[in-house]
Amino acid sequence: MEYVYAALILNESGEEINEDNLTDVLEAAGVDVEESRVKALVAALEDVDIEEAVEQASAAPVPASGGAAAPAEGDESADEGDEDEAEEEAADDGDDGDDDEDDEASGEGLGELFG
Repeated sequence: MEYVYAALILNESGEEINEDNLTDVLEAAGVDVEESRVKALVAALEDVDIEEAVEQASAAPVPASGGAAAPAEGDESADEGDEDEAEEEAADDGDDGDDDEDDEASGEGLGELFG
């Protein structure tokens, strides 16, 4: 992930995202740089408008999680409903094809390169 962060730093500072600059930022941060990952990231970002990608990512809806307000004390039915909903979400693999299209549209699988 630090490779992507380094690219974002270069973009934000107006510097060109190339192998040398990316390597310099990573080394300055104390990262043990892997040349193949640097090359892959530079190639993957070659035709990407980073400002647009960041804007789209920040506008994407965030899935609901355990961060919602806690139910009032004594409200056990709310707790049970949350558990049932969480179990349903965990059981759903989401293999209907829509997720793949969303992944391609939002970064075209770049996360898989640098997981």
